[in-house]
Amino acid sequence: MNTAEVLVESLEREGVECVFGIPGEETEALLFALRDSEVTFVPTRHEQGAAFMADVHGRLTGTAGVCLSTLGPGATNLLTGVADANLDKAPLVAITGQGGLERLHKESHQALDVVDMFEPVTKWNAQISDPDIVHESVRKAFKVAEYEKPGATHVELPEDVASEECDVRPLDRRERVRRPDPDEPSIDAVRELLADADRPICIAGNGAVRTDASAALRALASDYDLPVAATYMGKGAVSDADDHSLLTLDSGDHEEASDAIQSADLVVTVGYDIAEHDPADWNPSGETTIVHLDSDPAEVYEHYNPDVEVVADIAAAVRELNACCADLDAEFETDWYDDVRDHIVADVTPEINAGDPFTHRGVVTVLRDAMADDDVLVSDVGTHKMVIAQNFRTFEPNTCIVSNGLASMGISVPGGLAADLAVDSNVVAATGDGGFMMNAAEIETATRLDCGYTILLFRDDEYRLIADEQTDHRGEHFGTEFSNPDFQTFAESFGIEAYRPDGWDELRDDLEAAVESDEMAVVEVVLG
Repeated sequence: MNTAEVLVESLEREGVECVFGIPGEETEALLFALRDSEVTFVPTRHEQGAAFMADVHGRLTGTAGVCLSTLGPGATNLLTGVADANLDKAPLVAITGQGGLERLHKESHQALDVVDMFEPVTKWNAQISDPDIVHESVRKAFKVAEYEKPGATHVELPEDVASEECDVRPLDRRERVRRPDPDEPSIDAVRELLADADRPICIAGNGAVRTDASAALRALASDYDLPVAATYMGKGAVSDADDHSLLTLDSGDHEEASDAIQSADLVVTVGYDIAEHDPADWNPSGETTIVHLDSDPAEVYEHYNPDVEVVADIAAAVRELNACCADLDAEFETDWYDDVRDHIVADVTPEINAGDPFTHRGVVTVLRDAMADDDVLVSDVGTHKMVIAQNFRTFEPNTCIVSNGLASMGISVPGGLAADLAVDSNVVAATGDGGFMMNAAEIETATRLDCGYTILLFRDDEYRLIADEQTDHRGEHFGTEFSNPDFQTFAESFGIEAYRPDGWDELRDDLEAAVESDEMAVVEVVLG
């Protein structure tokens, strides 16, 4: 076997089913090894789309998605999706080709220091410079990508090394490394804080969803009447149908959830990274009493300086917190947040009148009604993302996917493809016209794979989020407007259904038909 064949056999050993990417001259040996394997190579239309597909696969499954590019421009195109996965804690393994080792010491065609370029956006990355390290490199790439906190890794395979004979064989996949249970001194310190608390509150972050801590957190909230507010990436950890849910931080226009946190006398964060939501919004004085439950220690920040840090397996830490409350026979106040929840729920479900123009908030409300609780929504970035994050009531973990850490436009169309392959439920990819056009070519990839998901396309002919911010700052906006193609004709050119509703009743009918269908569809909503 050659090195490329051992690498592909290692992918098989890791359980990889798909590799998303674009072929290149320097990856020829690898591509033909994939052809002869049980791993499906999915040619995409852009490397960024391939990386976003691997990113969303990792978010939804917990196993590393894999993307492939050649050297030079292929690798630079891949970089954005890899960075997005790393900042959003999604397990991803990127593989890039490279020129032969004999020419890398000098200036040569398309040659860049790709390993150095990927260093800031990965947990680990390396060049396979010797055939005899390929098995270790692949095993390490997956192990590091998937253990807490997950993220992106990268391996580079020079074309001459790929074709060399190789004597090693793949290493077996092992059980994922698990963080330990909480230590007794930390739990004792939490118990003391709980004993003095009357109005504790929880913040559910990405880790509460990512580590299957949702069941434990729901039990904690229910057993002890603890309110829970979620970050954008923690949506669904506690169902928004639960009376203990304060939905999302900064839900609606009035920031009631952040205000509620400031009214609490103890804040317990569960799987929370400060990159998800700036603690300065809910702890402006820096004086809030905080318990940090996470798999890593807290970042050092004046607005987030926890009194106690429980660094452990997150689900186990929440179960121990529940036990703490039982030991104390805890009865916390509840009436202080009831009105807050009522205001938030009313705010995120606006009244819709038949003659009103389409708005983001109204359309998101209609979309929620058209989707089942376990259907998956993948949001692009823009004004609609902010509305979805704040207003889209989420009932199950990992059913509302947003790009949050990097906040990268263009993720939803390729992300919807990956979601459709990964889950059995219906999938909706929500996007603005700006983000849609960045990776709209991946509709061809989706139809080629016989995917069936709905693209909800908000059209306003501008980068509205930026336009609105400029207008708030300066009273005017500049550089934000553009024109669009006829989206119905564009969608139909791929052989898929296209809708352009004229009113709210038609929107409801079109979304229900599209979401429940097993076919690809675009629903274009022209905003007022």
